[in-house]
Amino acid sequence: MVSQFGLLLRRLRQDAKLTLEELSAASGVSARAISDMERGRSRGPQRRTVDALADALKLDDDRRTALTDAAQAGRPRPTGPAPGSCELPRGVGDFTGRAAELSLLRRLAEQAGAPAANVATVSGTGGLGKTALAVHAAEHLADLFPDGRYYLDLRGMDATPLHPMVALSRLLKALGVPENRIPGDEEERAGHYRALLRRRRCLIVLDNVAHESQARPLLPPEGAGMAIVTSRRTLAGLEGVRQIPLAPLSGEETVGLLRTIVGEERSGSDAAGLTRLAELSGYLPLAVRIVGNRLQSRPGWTPSQLAGRLDDEERRLEALAVGDLAVAAAFALSYEQLSGRARLVFRRLALAAAPDFGVALTAILSETEPDEADDALEELVELGLLQSPYVARYRFHDLVRLFARAQLAKEESIEAQHAARRRMESWLLEVAVLAGRWFEPGYGEPPPGWRSLVTLDSREEASDWLQTEGTAWLEALRSAARQGEHATVVEVAESMHWFSDQWMYWGHWREIFELSSGAARAMGDQLQESIHLGYLSWALVYCEGRVAEGEAAALRAVDLAQAAGDVRHQGWALLYAAWAIQDDRARQESALDHLRRSAELLRLAGDLEGYPQAMTTIMVALGRLGRLEEMVEHSLAYLAVLRDPAYGGDPAITSYSIGVTLHNLGAAYLKLERWDEAIDVIHEALPELSAHPIALVLGHAHHNLGVALTKTSRVEEARETLEEARRILEAAGETEVVAQVIQELADLPERVGRLPGSC
Repeated sequence: MVSQFGLLLRRLRQDAKLTLEELSAASGVSARAISDMERGRSRGPQRRTVDALADALKLDDDRRTALTDAAQAGRPRPTGPAPGSCELPRGVGDFTGRAAELSLLRRLAEQAGAPAANVATVSGTGGLGKTALAVHAAEHLADLFPDGRYYLDLRGMDATPLHPMVALSRLLKALGVPENRIPGDEEERAGHYRALLRRRRCLIVLDNVAHESQARPLLPPEGAGMAIVTSRRTLAGLEGVRQIPLAPLSGEETVGLLRTIVGEERSGSDAAGLTRLAELSGYLPLAVRIVGNRLQSRPGWTPSQLAGRLDDEERRLEALAVGDLAVAAAFALSYEQLSGRARLVFRRLALAAAPDFGVALTAILSETEPDEADDALEELVELGLLQSPYVARYRFHDLVRLFARAQLAKEESIEAQHAARRRMESWLLEVAVLAGRWFEPGYGEPPPGWRSLVTLDSREEASDWLQTEGTAWLEALRSAARQGEHATVVEVAESMHWFSDQWMYWGHWREIFELSSGAARAMGDQLQESIHLGYLSWALVYCEGRVAEGEAAALRAVDLAQAAGDVRHQGWALLYAAWAIQDDRARQESALDHLRRSAELLRLAGDLEGYPQAMTTIMVALGRLGRLEEMVEHSLAYLAVLRDPAYGGDPAITSYSIGVTLHNLGAAYLKLERWDEAIDVIHEALPELSAHPIALVLGHAHHNLGVALTKTSRVEEARETLEEARRILEAAGETEVVAQVIQELADLPERVGRLPGSC
């Protein structure tokens, strides 16, 4: 299908009386590439290509703008990732040295686009500055990657490194893919990621990689992109990459870094002391920075005086270049300078399971007021014992976390550690339940006056907290499961039932509902086990594409609900079973049978939240079976039920159900070529759907209306409606449907190919 850009480019070339070869010679763009653009194979070329074509065609301002806008429409994407969404962390302002490595990385970046993607692996032991080098390089290569630079910490030193599925999801969202458009299957997700990068000149920084299989799905394909990968391992199993093993700094570079940290005035008067400090630090950047910060925090000391103190620990510092233990001695120098409160905070934060944390969790762990916790965190950042990559978020360097754990074991009893951990986990799960209930019918906001160090005054705040602290509360849930706190596990998972739809591709819903269904089984509660097996079925099918397992979980839920004598949850379990198989063409009749039984049971149980979902899915199933007249009959009967004043139910759910039913009815009328009836019911649907703006449904409703208006020759109404459909669907990331809408707009009478100012 030819794109709007392709139609426009061909018209402009023909108006200029140029052949493909002549336009290629004038613009420097290959004739093959121009042909691909005109035929719609390349729908959204980059700005520099469009500018070259516009210059060669000698376009005036209006026509140049039209061509540029058409190219932009062919590559719809948001303006950029939200703060913290794979953006580069703050770089080191006084970065010093690594000139050879930076030069090599620039040469590789300049070659990007040659037959294979350029991948550089930066490897070496902890504390060598791998992350600092990668981030610094990314900052200074901005001119070569106009389509963005993205950063992701793979957490290779954690007990559970980041799974590639979750990493792909985060990168796709950063690249502009809406969460509801991210594929559930790992291969499809990786394929979508590669397809996006093939069309863009992006730099991906993959930091702290655990092993080759974690990194491999995240590497860019052939094209103009580049990846910088850091790891403590050499990652020798990665094919076709440029390895950059990182060594300690040279003596000159180390002295230069120390001079930058402490200032020229102090360093210039004691060059010998500075050189000695560089030697005692083993030229390891992390240790050098800690020593420099230590010297900076003691303005009365000279470099030689600090070197004398380090000499007292010479036996350990000699191993600094090759071992972590001696680095701990350097950490100890800063630890000794902390206030008592900051020392306590530092030790207790070793109990935090998440890679980063905020003030509230710190206050809970250390039993301090938030202001005191905030001051302690900033003190730790100042002395180099914590990093603050984003505003109000903090994290350890891997080696510093190990040192903090050692200090915790050394200075606090097992009982004190256990109490602090339990206090943290209880708080995390309490907040998680209240945040999740924002999305549960019948709950909403927390009880009046509740704060507990965080505010959850809106769904947005609740969602932000659940996502930001996801790793932390999930680990607390795992801990509760290990300790046999079954009721707590079920309660937390229940509170996530509706929220899980909002964050579908997080990557952990299967585990959560496995834990909760297992907890219910351990309690001997058949009904709760049935409920949570239903949730598990949803997670298996929609989050991970594991259809057979999802169906099995749903059918087990049916049996348990029957054994418990619960009609309502038999209906829900049948609904989950239908959802599991509804995409299997060979099993559409089975799915329809499940759905009809589900709807009847939910109606008998008076479940006015589940009943609409079953009835709406019946419409979809009938449409897939091609039983359109039956679909129309079913939809009209269902509308009568929903509009009956005696129906009751949640007004918002009822309103949305009416909108979706009218939308589906309109789609059936379209297939039956009953254009006027389609127009009438979609016009009725739009106000209901607009009150509950789910972009995908609303965009498709406008598209269907535009098609029906076109069929009845209501051209101007069709044009306006299709333009609105394009706007909504572009924002939702529906690129294929957007291309179809663009073609339909181009095919409307009278204005095909018209340009601003043309006759």
